[in-house]
Amino acid sequence: MMVSMTDSALQDGITVGAAANAAGVTVRTLHHWDEIGLASPSGRSAAGYRLYTQDDLDRLDRVIAYRAAGLALDTIRGLLDDLAPGGASTLREQRSLLAARIRELQRLDERLGRMIDAHERGILLTDDEQSEAFGEQWDPQDALTARARWGGNLQWSQFAERSASRSKAQWQRLADDMRKLQRDLADARHRGVEPGTTDADRLAERHRELFSNFFPITIEMQVCLVRMFEEDPGFAAYYNGLAPELASWFRQIVDAAARSRGIDPDAAAWQ
Repeated sequence: MMVSMTDSALQDGITVGAAANAAGVTVRTLHHWDEIGLASPSGRSAAGYRLYTQDDLDRLDRVIAYRAAGLALDTIRGLLDDLAPGGASTLREQRSLLAARIRELQRLDERLGRMIDAHERGILLTDDEQSEAFGEQWDPQDALTARARWGGNLQWSQFAERSASRSKAQWQRLADDMRKLQRDLADARHRGVEPGTTDADRLAERHRELFSNFFPITIEMQVCLVRMFEEDPGFAAYYNGLAPELASWFRQIVDAAARSRGIDPDAAAWQ
């Protein structure tokens, strides 16, 4: 913004307060710039007050422009007083730095945009991409349903922030790993693996580690989560479709694994 005076002020100049207001800086800043010889008032009023003339304001305008560009005050003084060798080179270098900063801010803006979308949508894949990664049985509305149910808690925020930086390929690998675990759970159920055995404990820990890709999950939280799988008709039907009574058996192996680590599953809380 150009710092200038009205026609009525052109002859004598304006006070430091008026100059500060026109320039959008504080009076203290103008006093400092005056003290270091960077931008000083050269006029005088009849009462002896120092005034900023239009030439002073033009210099002040250049100081503000250079400062906004990130130049140090000593460098600005050299440019204004033609004391800095290679002035154009200095400005060109500063412009290059500004361009890099602009690109950095654009990347930050894009990242924040993805985080906002992830908080609102959960999974940043198109409906077709979700079906491709998670299978045709997946309903893209499930993520919105989850947001409506859990959108106000810490875990949803953690899920959204991780989702914002997760690529389509990463989602695909995570979905493949989850399907592999579910097949292994069904196979263990068919083989009659008992809760509390080494094989069962390993499956329970694999589930916890895999689910930790969405948000950090403690053993107690896992107990609560798997209990919800058993009690929710939709989840239970899905797991029981993989193997008979798999939802209940899954809960049992997670409970047994928790007990082996000194945790009472009946007293487990989401924490």
